[in-house]
Amino acid sequence: MKKITPKSISGFITKRDDEGYKNLYGKVLIIAGNEMYGGAGILAAQGSVYSGAGLTTLASHPVNRSALHARLPECMFLDWTNHDELVRLLPTFDTVLVGPGLGLDGEAYRLMEIVLSGVKKEQNLIIDGDGITLYAQEDLPKPHAALFFTPHAGEWKRLVNCTPDAENNLECAELLQAVVILKGHRTKVYAEDEIWLNMYGSAAMATGGMGDTLAGIIAGLMKQASTPLGGVLSGVFFHSYIGDTLAKKRFIVLPSDIAKELPYYLKIFSEMSDTPYP
Repeated sequence: MKKITPKSISGFITKRDDEGYKNLYGKVLIIAGNEMYGGAGILAAQGSVYSGAGLTTLASHPVNRSALHARLPECMFLDWTNHDELVRLLPTFDTVLVGPGLGLDGEAYRLMEIVLSGVKKEQNLIIDGDGITLYAQEDLPKPHAALFFTPHAGEWKRLVNCTPDAENNLECAELLQAVVILKGHRTKVYAEDEIWLNMYGSAAMATGGMGDTLAGIIAGLMKQASTPLGGVLSGVFFHSYIGDTLAKKRFIVLPSDIAKELPYYLKIFSEMSDTPYP
């Protein structure tokens, strides 16, 4: 088992090229947030924007448009009830995140159907939250994109039921043909034949929206890191490392607080990429 530490993620996030432009750093689509859970979509979008994704678009229920633009004007908005437009734009993104606050109704099922059947092999697809529940329970198409799941323990049990022959978590991830980010006090990442154990995290982070923010951070870093897995490991690290740092002086740490600290810590670690962490 490998450990997710400052040394292990050193080099994944490098300095930005002087001639770099926004498309170089990733186009992220986040499909999240129904009428009740609009905050999930906004927090995921915030994670993506503050992690440095070149362009972030939130496809959400139209009731969430004003809140998003008031909170995060850097993020574009797509009305998810406009299925034709979603189908048209879907292939233009590098990374697609679906599921935070999606709900489990007919509209959520249709959105999952559109995403799973529409993503291409050169794209990264992250499935989180309600998206995992739908994927595990419904007869949905299997995506051609590189697949990533971000379950908590309860969602993981549902995915395990999809692979009854698996003898352990790593084998389950292999049968799902996915990288699995199993969230917990010490988050584990199951990727191909490797298990990565996160060394950071705090009970101060046990608050609503924390997983949505993590999913958004991972989505935002996938194109910027040297590899998509590097983006996953970096996202897990920065999310919990910043949380631990803030928790030294705070009883609780809010997800939005972590997102806002990302540019500072990404700057520090990107400059360390020229001088490997000791």
